[in-house]
Amino acid sequence: MEEILQYFPELTARQKEQAAALKSIYDDWNSKINLISRKDMDNFYQHHVLHSLAIAKVVAFENGTSVLDVGTGGGFPGIPLAILFPHVDFVLIDSIGKKIKVVNDVVQQLELNNVEAIQIRAEQLGESFDFVVSRAVTDLNTFYEWVKYKIRKRGFNQIRNGILYLKGGNLQKEIVDTGRKAKLYPIEDIFPLPYFDEKYVIHLF
Repeated sequence: MEEILQYFPELTARQKEQAAALKSIYDDWNSKINLISRKDMDNFYQHHVLHSLAIAKVVAFENGTSVLDVGTGGGFPGIPLAILFPHVDFVLIDSIGKKIKVVNDVVQQLELNNVEAIQIRAEQLGESFDFVVSRAVTDLNTFYEWVKYKIRKRGFNQIRNGILYLKGGNLQKEIVDTGRKAKLYPIEDIFPLPYFDEKYVIHLF
C-alpha cells in the first residue's frame, strides 16, 4: 500500500480503504482457487495494483468515460482503475466463470457501483466503449482483431479513444501488424522500480 500512496497521494479516505482491503480479499480467494502465484501475492500491490494503475498515469479518465477490460482474470487492471475513477463506467469480461465470480465478489465487498462483470468473450459483446484495457492476454494484433469494433470513434478525453494495453518486451512487430498508430509509455519512467523494466502501457489508436 505504501507504493500506492506514494504515487497516488490524492486518494480519498474511501479509496484508501478500498485499496487497503484488496489484499485480504484476494488472499482469501487465492486459498480457494489459484488466481495469483504465491510469489506474486508477496508483491501484490506492486505487481498487480500499481501495474494496473500505470494506465491512470497515461490518461486520467474523464467522468462518464466507458472502459472495457478484456480478459480481466481476477479483475486487473479494471478493479484498481475503478477504485481510482469512481465516476467512470467499467465493464470487466472474461470467458472463465470462476474468475468472474471472484470479480463480482470483490466488487460487492468494495461496494464498487461503477463496475459490471460478465462472463463472455469480447467478440460476443455488442456494446462499444471509449477505451479497451487489458494485461497481455495475447499478442497485440490478435487482441486488436477481437476488440477493433468495440471502440467508439468520438472521444472526450485528453488522448484519443483506443486500446490501453499492458505488456513487456519488444513490441514493434506486434504494433506494425495491427496497422494502427501507437504510442509506448515505459512504465519504469512512470514508476521507477526494477519490476517495471521493459514493461509498457501501449496506446493503440
